[in-house]
Amino acid sequence: MTLAASATSGREAIQGYREHRPDVTLMDLRLPDMSGIDAMIAIRGEFPDARVMMLTTFDGDAEIERALQAGARGYVLKSLPPRELADAIRHVHAGRKRIAAEAAALLTEHMGEERLTQRERDVLTRVAGGLRNRDIGEDLAITEQTVKVHMRNVLGKLNARDRTEAVTIALRRGIIQL
Repeated sequence: MTLAASATSGREAIQGYREHRPDVTLMDLRLPDMSGIDAMIAIRGEFPDARVMMLTTFDGDAEIERALQAGARGYVLKSLPPRELADAIRHVHAGRKRIAAEAAALLTEHMGEERLTQRERDVLTRVAGGLRNRDIGEDLAITEQTVKVHMRNVLGKLNARDRTEAVTIALRRGIIQL
């Protein structure tokens, strides 16, 4: 194996892919200018056959699912021993997928659960930012009552007792980011 290039941001990763066209790209989930998933989507938009593996310390099931739906060929944790990482890269290079056992377990744990809608995620992100229902409603151009309905749905879908627990669950699972 040969390291073709490295990048410190999503924009650099996209440009680096254009220049080097590596056989397999290891993409960090968290980059300073955009998410690694968004960078991968941009790369795969130009190069549909790009083989991208997400390499991360984060393992929220929503992020794993989003990465895989966007075309990631692998999802491995940074704690993976070097020899196993090399094997995973070879696996993806050969055209197969590789998902860390921990990531697969998280996916199956929440499989079949009702997902939050985009509007529910928008409301919950603003709750996490400390906004009151009235302010959230003004921000999203909806009524305060509609905000309350969305929060009631969020609490039910996440099986949370209150707003704080809903935010905590959503952050842990990667449903929202701050």
